[in-house]
Amino acid sequence: MGSSFTDSPGVAFLGAAAPRHVAAWARAAERAGLGSVWLIEDYFYPGAFALAGAAAAVTERVTVGIGVVNPYTRHPALLAMETAALAGLAPGRVVLGLGASNRAWIEERMGIPFTAPLDTVRECVEIVRRLLAGERLTWRGRRFALDGVRLEWAPGGGVPIFLGVKGPRALALAGEVADGVHCAILASPAHVRRVRATTAAARPPGAAPLRVIAYVPLAVAEDGAAARAALRPFVARYLGFLHGQSILADAGLDAARTAPFREALLRGEGAGHLVGDDILDAVAVAGTPAECRRALARWAEAGLDAPVAVVPPEADVPGQLARIGAALGAFWKETRCR
Repeated sequence: MGSSFTDSPGVAFLGAAAPRHVAAWARAAERAGLGSVWLIEDYFYPGAFALAGAAAAVTERVTVGIGVVNPYTRHPALLAMETAALAGLAPGRVVLGLGASNRAWIEERMGIPFTAPLDTVRECVEIVRRLLAGERLTWRGRRFALDGVRLEWAPGGGVPIFLGVKGPRALALAGEVADGVHCAILASPAHVRRVRATTAAARPPGAAPLRVIAYVPLAVAEDGAAARAALRPFVARYLGFLHGQSILADAGLDAARTAPFREALLRGEGAGHLVGDDILDAVAVAGTPAECRRALARWAEAGLDAPVAVVPPEADVPGQLARIGAALGAFWKETRCR
């Protein structure tokens, strides 16, 4: 890629409304000077590759990221085909995010055996990378088999592969085989430090520096209290989803602290009123432009290459993108170059 997409904050698009708005949102992100747009694939919401294709078709500069898909619902050969097509639409500005997903979605809801997730991701990375490079590939692995497979059109490599992983063994795998790590939503500066330490220990000598990005709930406004209020229900919902996971423990939010959010989620109730400023400051960035810049400085110090803003779908997304670009774009580039 030419200029690094991590020189500016990125933005993630998610939710059932994304197909209606993705083209306009992608154009707004590019106008705002943001470095990347990311398409989140949560089952059973709109698929990421179709949305990414729409974003790629209406933009010229912004990097288009898939964040993330898995090799259980899509065979690595199919992932390579989809990624190659996207790279043809947006040469030099595609990033592929891969992960294992989770047992609840893959095995319990879709009936696909969720076996050997790390081996599955490891093999997928190598297969996809070699197919994108134009290689004719015969593969006999523990998880996948291919016989003389070659893409009819390949971008010739150059598509970075980021792993969306959290646990120590998975992070070590990322350090070994990936170009970057895509931290999940509700990461924190402390989590970024753990990612950096774990991946560095596994990085092969001479390998290119590994990049670390993170989904960050983000709202910026001249009225800082209004920005924070807008994020509280959104953060509360994800605290319920991620209750008990290590990513929250890294932020100082143990299972006892997040249990009320899980209970509210199971009851179908909102819990935004339970999100105090301390929780918001741990896992999100919200407030006035100056407050957001101070918060992002902590992420930069922890080793984050770029925040990927997650804006609640019910917000004024184009307005938020313009404010993020104006308030945080130049600041982030200057901070990273220090």
